[in-house]
Amino acid sequence: MTETNAYTQSPWSLKDLFNGFDDANIDATYQQMEALITNFEAYRAELQAGIPTERFLVIIHAMETLEKLGYRLYGFAELSFAANTQDQKAQIAIARVQQFIADAENRTLFFSLWWKALDNENASRLLAASGDYRYWLEQIRNFKPYTLSEPEEKVVNIKNVTGNSALNMLYDSITNRYTFKLTVAGEEKELTRGELMVLARSDDADLRAQAYQELYRVYGHDAPILGQIYQNLVRDWRNENVSLRGFKSPISVRNQVNDLPDTVIETLLDVSRKNIGIFHRYFQLKAKKLGIEKLRRYDIYAPVSKSDKRFSFQQGIDLTFEAFERFDGKFARLAKRVFDEQHVDSEVRKGKMGGAFCSTLLPELTPWVLLNYQGKADDVSTMAHELGHAIHSMMAENHSLFTQHACLPLAETASTFGEMTLTDLLLERESDPSVKQDLLFRQLDDAFATILRQVYFALFERQAHEMIVKDASVDELSEAYLANLKEEFGDAVDVSDEFKYEWVSIPHIYGTPFYVYAYAFGQLLVFALYQLYKKEGEAFKPKYMRILSAGGSIAPIALLAEAGLDVTKPEFWQGGYDVINEMVNRLEAL
Repeated sequence: MTETNAYTQSPWSLKDLFNGFDDANIDATYQQMEALITNFEAYRAELQAGIPTERFLVIIHAMETLEKLGYRLYGFAELSFAANTQDQKAQIAIARVQQFIADAENRTLFFSLWWKALDNENASRLLAASGDYRYWLEQIRNFKPYTLSEPEEKVVNIKNVTGNSALNMLYDSITNRYTFKLTVAGEEKELTRGELMVLARSDDADLRAQAYQELYRVYGHDAPILGQIYQNLVRDWRNENVSLRGFKSPISVRNQVNDLPDTVIETLLDVSRKNIGIFHRYFQLKAKKLGIEKLRRYDIYAPVSKSDKRFSFQQGIDLTFEAFERFDGKFARLAKRVFDEQHVDSEVRKGKMGGAFCSTLLPELTPWVLLNYQGKADDVSTMAHELGHAIHSMMAENHSLFTQHACLPLAETASTFGEMTLTDLLLERESDPSVKQDLLFRQLDDAFATILRQVYFALFERQAHEMIVKDASVDELSEAYLANLKEEFGDAVDVSDEFKYEWVSIPHIYGTPFYVYAYAFGQLLVFALYQLYKKEGEAFKPKYMRILSAGGSIAPIALLAEAGLDVTKPEFWQGGYDVINEMVNRLEAL
């Protein structure tokens, strides 16, 4: 049994990277990288078709060493910025490292261009000897049809520093300084977005409505500016990837990065659209439980009981560790490592980035986890989710820098699975029927938020990318988003007009276009895996461990096929919705 230490909410420590922006090791690392880049440039002359495998591997190791230093610098700047988005030193550090890395990429670009252009016979010879680097090298060659000339690729790298990267920094800086004003129990309070969203899940219907109205009042006020940022990011994405590189469509770029055929994602989106009725049934059931005729969009995440159970930070940790321990002791030990190394920032602070994430920088470094923990059951689930990401990374830490990270759709596997183990524990442990009922409803709330909501974000992104190229205004995009919501909720939920501004409040569609379908992919995949776990028990674990420990060292479709899962078939995705249908049936029977 994993022993749990006493933990308190605190910022994270970044001392495993650097001791602060005045640390002399930062400049020393830049100098070291400069020397390594100069050395690497000398390899250009060796890159011939008949290069010996030993020299080829020396070059790859040199590239990995160089990139690891870049990840340290970039990670320190990004994590410092997340801890305080108003810190000008962090903002400057990010700009500096982005510029340096763009220059470094341009000076080392010749390697990937040579590798893509190499004949198949010699490429096969080198791949056979490349060990853990093999899949990474295969993926580079998969981008051969979309690769530009060396001078063009250099221009793109430089352009990105002051183009899309700068626009995303601007978006983050603007939105993370927002504060929201709301009168709670007769007292006007100034809240962060995270604190406001706790009220959006309150048992007070008026407070829920006011929280959403205030959220979109603030975002709506800046919608003309935030919308312009998005329009320019979309144009940039299309100009580079469709016009110059020749991808079939804007979403095809993300699919290629994820090594998934367009048809697999089209199938996922199509099957999801056909199953919206399951969630409509759920919303009607929830309305009945709440004693109202019809849900408003404000009420989607409303608790069905008056229970406002709170979990101290330590209780949240203990429950999460116990849930992981029950599945496998290794999971609990890995989660504990994140806390013991002070790699968790759990406080709620003004200026701190909202939401939650897990950041894996290097295979040899424990991941960092950002939380905004406030004691709700959702916060415990979020903790389990982000620690699941960290466990996934640590399970794959024996791989190279280039093969540790799973592709985005598989990256949600351990996080969502971890949440489900926690929910099972909470349901088993809870004696209060109203709290138990609340947990079951919350499980379906989460399924909606992770699957259907993300699918409709992706459908909107697909539409918005086409609209913007035809000169759609911010207002027209907002109206399209509102129409998207009305299809998503059908006759089951009333959607008020201020929700048309929701799209400008979704960071993922800005920073990582078409990321969002990965959540739906991951959740439906985990439903399939969890069903296998319930059915097979201990026999399931080696399959699951294999998926996690593979990281990004094997193509996702091939990896899942090893576990007997075929994501190319509509039946696979329908199976996930069948699980959700059973969850609704169970609630209807209560």
